[in-house]
Amino acid sequence: MLFRSDLVGAIDAATTDNRISRILLEPQDLHGGGFASLREVADALDRFRAAGKPVVVWAASMDQGQYYLAAHADRILLDPMGGVVLTGLANYRLFYKDLLDRLGVDVHLFRVGQFKSAAEPYILDHASPESKEADAYWMGGLWDRYIDEVAKLRKLQPAALRAAVDGLPEAIAGTKGDLGQLAFNEHLVDGLATRDDLENMMRKEGVPAGRKGEGFRQVDLRRYAAGVSVENLMEPGVAVVVAEGEIVSGKQPQGTVGGESTAALIRAAREDRRTKALVLRVNSPGGEVYAAEQIRREVALTKDAGIPVVVSMGNVAASGGYWISMNADRIFAEPNTITGSIGIFGMYFTVPGTLDKLGVKTDGVGTGPLAGAFSITRPLDPKVGMLIQAIIDKGYRDFVGGVAKARGKEYDAIDTIAQGRVWTGQQAQERGLVDQLGGLREAIADAAQRAKLGKTPAVHYVEAPVSAITQMMINASDSSASIALRAYGVQLPSWVAQLPAMAPELKLLKNAQSGKPNVYAYCFCEPR
Repeated sequence: MLFRSDLVGAIDAATTDNRISRILLEPQDLHGGGFASLREVADALDRFRAAGKPVVVWAASMDQGQYYLAAHADRILLDPMGGVVLTGLANYRLFYKDLLDRLGVDVHLFRVGQFKSAAEPYILDHASPESKEADAYWMGGLWDRYIDEVAKLRKLQPAALRAAVDGLPEAIAGTKGDLGQLAFNEHLVDGLATRDDLENMMRKEGVPAGRKGEGFRQVDLRRYAAGVSVENLMEPGVAVVVAEGEIVSGKQPQGTVGGESTAALIRAAREDRRTKALVLRVNSPGGEVYAAEQIRREVALTKDAGIPVVVSMGNVAASGGYWISMNADRIFAEPNTITGSIGIFGMYFTVPGTLDKLGVKTDGVGTGPLAGAFSITRPLDPKVGMLIQAIIDKGYRDFVGGVAKARGKEYDAIDTIAQGRVWTGQQAQERGLVDQLGGLREAIADAAQRAKLGKTPAVHYVEAPVSAITQMMINASDSSASIALRAYGVQLPSWVAQLPAMAPELKLLKNAQSGKPNVYAYCFCEPR
């Protein structure tokens, strides 16, 4: 499996490699890339083309993410049996209130932020108006940029491209169901060609035949990327720490950001004599507040040690992802990065209703009003709810106040654009939450300039990014909430264990700890 950094590195190496005359891109095999990561790869393709080398795309079919990359090519060819399907962006979520009510599980939600909607699926059976308003704004911004960029690359009018996307069901009737012909008619592709047609075209354009006289001479991207050398590993330079995935407490493996483990990586980079500047690559929807604070403190300590810190935001750097970013000297984001969501919430589950359904009661005494108050077998005392809400309120004030101090703004100015609201990278820059639009390449260059390292600094990766699939391997049956239910004789249906793949909100259940409220800075805000 190749990651974004592998793709970009290989394309940039090929740009100056005299052995490489062109790139043949087959994007139908590309899966799991967010728009910000795709943009970085697309920028590398643009640099390749600017060097006078063509990029040709051939695909059996393409979805809108794959097509976004293909649009940066000189020529797009599509198999006659294939199609290009652009649908727009959506954020539809599952809501569990009715299910939890049937199980007798009481969910107590404490939050600050008018638009902090991450935990709504536990207390509502529909999306709130505020959630829909905010989602429509940031997704609309992402889709507007997609339409404008693709239309410019394909020499189309944005209004015409938008109409073609929205009018697909009606337009397909005109080609009698032929998606490939429709893509050609609407100038989304330059031609229809089989794989054999592609190979014949390559040979006619001067690409030598393969070893056995078949096909054409080529090198596989994985093989080429493996041969791209990394130089100057022992020289002073820029250290890159990757914060990829959900933020949780403790030491965590790759694919999850651990409060202790990621903080330790930043600390190790700071104490390494080779580190003259640090780039924190953030691709995270957030997670537990204390874990995020552990990481933020290490960022602040690194700055205090005189080492410049620059943040590069990937596809998502929201909520806790923004928390760990806010103290950087400079924050870079792609225009289509998802960021903001400055707000926190706490959740606490109790199951007295579940026990009542089973004919089980709880009773006893305690030494004080708080003794046993956090037992999930008992209803939540309103006074305890007041205590938890006060803690959440303070956490929000700390978050907003920290951002205000780091960004050199007044508290009220940040509070206005916080409230748990999500922004695109471009929208965030307009509101002062992001300093500059750009990717990891630009962030490294900025860090190197701050450390006076020159234009070609040595780059040391302290941690490599991991696949999106690893991040999604969550098993709901291992959550403490379901374990607690099973302890009282409630066996959840087998399909519940499969829900996390469909509903990422259930990740919260996995890390929930029985007997204590859990405080999160989390944003479930990736469009589908």
